[in-house]
Order: sequence, then C-alpha cells, then structure tokens
Amino acid sequence: MSETLRTADVAVSDADLLDRTVTAVREAGSALRERFGEVVGYRSREELMRALAVNDDTALDILRPSLTRLRPDAGWVEDELDGGALPPGEWWVVDPAEGNVNHLHALPEWAVTATLVRENQPVLTVVHLPLTGETCTALAGGGAHLDGRPLHVSRTADLGLGIVATSQARPDEDEAVVRRVGSSITAMLFDALVVRTAVPATLHLVNVAAGRIDAFWQFAGARADLLPGALLVTEAGGRISDAEGRPWTPQSGSFLAAAPGVHAGAVATLSR
Repeated sequence: MSETLRTADVAVSDADLLDRTVTAVREAGSALRERFGEVVGYRSREELMRALAVNDDTALDILRPSLTRLRPDAGWVEDELDGGALPPGEWWVVDPAEGNVNHLHALPEWAVTATLVRENQPVLTVVHLPLTGETCTALAGGGAHLDGRPLHVSRTADLGLGIVATSQARPDEDEAVVRRVGSSITAMLFDALVVRTAVPATLHLVNVAAGRIDAFWQFAGARADLLPGALLVTEAGGRISDAEGRPWTPQSGSFLAAAPGVHAGAVATLSR
C-alpha cells in the first residue's frame, strides 16, 4: 500500500475496489449455491471437517485469485476462528462460507464475506447471501447499502420493545465463555422483547444494519465473524462497543452492535 496516496485518491480507489470485490464474492456465492440443497451426512468430527473444507475450497478457489489480483500486496486471512489484531498493512479477511454448517444441513442462513482491513481498520466489506441474492456492502465513510439502497439501523429507543440476537459459543469454547453466553441470554430474555440465538454472527449484524433487529452481542468473537458486520453497522448509524460499553477492537473479549437508542440498555443488561 502506497503511503503517498492522498485521502481523496484512496477513497476513489476503495470505491472502485469495492465494486470489484462484489463481483468476486457473488461469483463464489454462485458456486456454493450450486452445491446447496441436500443434507450432507457425517459420522465423526473428521468427516465434518472434510465436508466443511470442500465448501471452503469451492469458494476460495474463486476468491483467493480474484482478490489477490485486486491487492497483490495484501495479506490473507481465511480462518474464521482467528481473532486478535493483525500485523500492519492491508489484509483480506475472508469467510468463504459463513454459516458453513448451516449449508451442510440445507439451512438457508449462510453467506460469503470479504473484508479489506487496513492498519487494523475495516475499510470495505461485502456480505453476499446467495439464496436470496442480496448483497450488503459498506465503505468506510461511504455508508452501508443493500443492493445499492442505503441501510439504516432501527429507531427503537426501548430495549423492552427490541429484538436482539446472539450466536452460540464456538465448538470447544472455554467453559467460562459458554456459561457467560448462557447467562447473557437469560438476562436478555427478561429485558428484551424477543431473543434470537443462531449462527452465523454476520447475518445477525446484517439485520442490525438493516434495522430488522435492534442489537447483537457475542463473546470471544473471531475477526471474520465480526469485522464485516462492525463496518456495516457503523456505516448504517449503529454503535459498536464491547459488552461493557468500551470501544471495541479485534482484541476485545466481547462485542455489541446496537441501534443507538437501545445500546445503553443492552450494556446494562449484559453487565449484570
């Protein structure tokens, strides 16, 4: 990445890059859609991992060369369970089959995502839902959009009237995190109107950005789960923090995305 580019030049370049990223992500989504429809059986963790890898590789065979051509010097992150800060520079953070287990079970909640991170800040993201054909995009400073239409978080101002959502802990998660997930769901069941629990995280965050639900929280989240949605929600006017209301970074141990009117209430509930 050239350090001599002016801010305006970077913005124009990123806008063009976003359009080209959309093309690559949609192509990968089409390849996964062709594989969708039958429940894929497995009898062991090893068989499950092999089936997941086939889906990942189907999308990566398209995404890796396409995105590498767009940014040859950018690093590459494709492990959806990785967390923490990235080294300096530009990085592609890709989840080739977000909600891969759902895909294997012929469930519709899955997507393909690609996010460009620059100096640990997401600058553009694409989330494509192949079954509906919807494509959500966000550009830092340029807003969030669904198929070209601007996205806005909800105007709900009372958590008691809100729909909230979370994802379960990852497989083999630390027991303390699992118990914290459970206690947070219980707390939200008392304070929110409706609580949704499902994977993947990114689709909940799309719904927060679109104003369909009012808040999403997660503990010990991974970069590929949270970075796309963090940019979408921020650019749609939402608030991002950790569960205690502090600024969120990829190193944080918790994550909260909410409409401004329910953010404080969600923090209070999750901090009990």
